Amino acid sequence: MAGPTFQALPGFRDFSPGECAVRNYLFETWRSVARRFGFVEYETPILEDTGLYLKKSGGELSSQLFRFEDQGGRDVTLRPEVTASLARLAAQHQRDFPKPLKWFEIGQCFRYEKPQKGRGREFHQFNVDILGEAGPAADAELISLAIETMLAFGFVAGDFVVRVSDRAAWITFAEAHGIPEDRIPDFLNVVDKVEREKPDALEEKLKGFGLTTSQVKGFIADPANASANFNAIRADLDARGLVEFLELDLSIVRGLAYYTGIVFEIFDAKKSMRAVAGGGRYDTLVSTISDGAVDLPATGFAMGDYVIRNLIEETTHTAMQLEVWKQRRNASCEIYVVVADETRQNDARRIVTDLRRAGVATDFSLVPAKVGKQFQRAEQSMARFALVVGSEYPQLKLKVLGSRTEETGDATHLIDWITQRLQEPDGPLLA
Repeated sequence: MAGPTFQALPGFRDFSPGECAVRNYLFETWRSVARRFGFVEYETPILEDTGLYLKKSGGELSSQLFRFEDQGGRDVTLRPEVTASLARLAAQHQRDFPKPLKWFEIGQCFRYEKPQKGRGREFHQFNVDILGEAGPAADAELISLAIETMLAFGFVAGDFVVRVSDRAAWITFAEAHGIPEDRIPDFLNVVDKVEREKPDALEEKLKGFGLTTSQVKGFIADPANASANFNAIRADLDARGLVEFLELDLSIVRGLAYYTGIVFEIFDAKKSMRAVAGGGRYDTLVSTISDGAVDLPATGFAMGDYVIRNLIEETTHTAMQLEVWKQRRNASCEIYVVVADETRQNDARRIVTDLRRAGVATDFSLVPAKVGKQFQRAEQSMARFALVVGSEYPQLKLKVLGSRTEETGDATHLIDWITQRLQEPDGPLLA
């Protein structure tokens, strides 16, 4: 039989209920950690003026834009990343808020690149930023939040590493080796690919800057080239008990041209996939976006949903944590009301309404069905309990679907009874 006529476009995804559950797990974890750190949520449009991304993005990004002319003749782009929109928003409204701004967004982004493992043409991005604070303490706070996010997903020491560098150190290196200022962005793009580029190709590209591979790799390998800002961040994370996750890696420079100082990326310990997250300091972007009207130092990072999901699913202990969460959240209700006596249909509907109004997720069969069929639906819904309304009403039976145990209660005390039972760890997922 022929398949469906229409399918999702290459690099785009449908989110079935199971896929939505995984996405919600990521979103809820991201929000929870950001709020623990005192960050507040904002949101920007998916569609922006193309000029916003051309102004100072650089690198490959400008060639990956989903760009088109709308019906009003405007040159517009589906956002490829969130930071430029944040800079626009902050420049416009920063006077309304005390500094520093500690903001985060979970937004959908679009890039026209080759779909592969860990990369699609649409993705969701967790964007976390501190604006209005120029010192390394803000960078340390961001890196700390990134580490705590990984820990919240269940990762432990040895699973991942935060590799930190400083673009300012590379700019000093470039100036010392006579690279003209207007060519430094191109040089940094070469450095950004040092680990991925073929040796002959790398040597040829560096020759164009009057450099050799040994000079560049020698700079990367020397810990003495760590900047003062890196050392301050290291001391800060040491005080937090997080320094074991930190590593100096001067090969990290990040691909976007707006970064100005400290940059970092999170990798799995085996470095078996792309960076899980990355970011850094971008002190001039707000000024650039606002044409100099607002000068606001900033630092931030982003984590995309593709790579972190792959890493979670490929790491045993984090995959187990995800499965437990999915089981709990995949349940369509907490209580499934089973009508064992058809003359009690109206009583059952009143019970359903009362439970729902009390905040208890409750479901039932919309049409009369055999008791066995109703219990089957209760199991399929992954409810913790089946509440049986029968001929003994107002006496009710509450069956624990995980352990097959039951107890009896009175409908006149329904809400207190059920609320108390839901707080006790006897559901099927905890048995």
